[in-house]
Order: sequence, then structure tokens, then C-alpha cells
Amino acid sequence: MRTWTTTCTVDAAPTALLDVLTDPDACRRWAPVSFDVDGLATPCLSAGTHARVTGRLAGRPVGFDLHVDEASDGRLALRASGPVALDVAYDLASTDVGSEVRASVSVRRGGGLLGRLAEQATNALLGAGLLDTAVSRMAREAAAC
Repeated sequence: MRTWTTTCTVDAAPTALLDVLTDPDACRRWAPVSFDVDGLATPCLSAGTHARVTGRLAGRPVGFDLHVDEASDGRLALRASGPVALDVAYDLASTDVGSEVRASVSVRRGGGLLGRLAEQATNALLGAGLLDTAVSRMAREAAAC
């Protein structure tokens, strides 16, 4: 398992950031990878939420079962299970100039050849700065709200 992290300070309150993190429509605007969400029973992600997320990874269609563990008090933590397993966490803390965002993504291999390829592709994207890009775009989205 490999874990990728980034930390930055942004000009937005933790509540605005959490709103942008838990709103699927806002996520589509800032996420560097396009995706669709199916089966979401509520308009926003909340603790206990389950959904199906589909998109493309390394040019191949992929799907993930999403489970939200936490979505309040300055924290979003979720798990996505598919060809790779992802543990994602955003911790948000108020600062004098806005918020500090600490984001982490842990990548675990799924089963079979597709799991190995998806793990390598995911780690390559994260190693090329995808998490930094996502957090930067998310911060701009929250600041515009």
C-alpha cells in the first residue's frame, strides 16, 4: 500500500471546503478526473452514504463502490473499492487566513491483472501531482462560493 499526502493553506473556511468536498456537482467541477455518481440517496455525501462511482483510469472504464465514513466537523473520510482500493481523507482546520487542508490517498491493489495495472496507473497519476492539482482546484472552487 502506498499513501500520498499534500497539505496547503487556502482562502476559504473549513465549512465552505467541506461543502465543496461533499457536493457531487461541485466535485465534478474541481476533480481532475471526470466521473459519474449513481445510487446516491441524498444530494450530498454524508456519513454512511453508499454510491457507485464510474469513470476512466488509464483510458479504461472503471467503477468503484463508495462508502463515506465521515463527513462533518472538518473531516471527510471515504473508501472506494474497485480495481484498486482507495482510502481518502481530507482534514480541514481553521487558520488566520482561511483553512489548512491535509489530504491523503492510500492506494491498495485490487485483484488480478486489472488490479495490478490500476494500482500502477493510480500511483503514477498521484506521483505526477494529481492530488496537489485536485486540492488546488477544490480550494479555488470553495473560494468562489
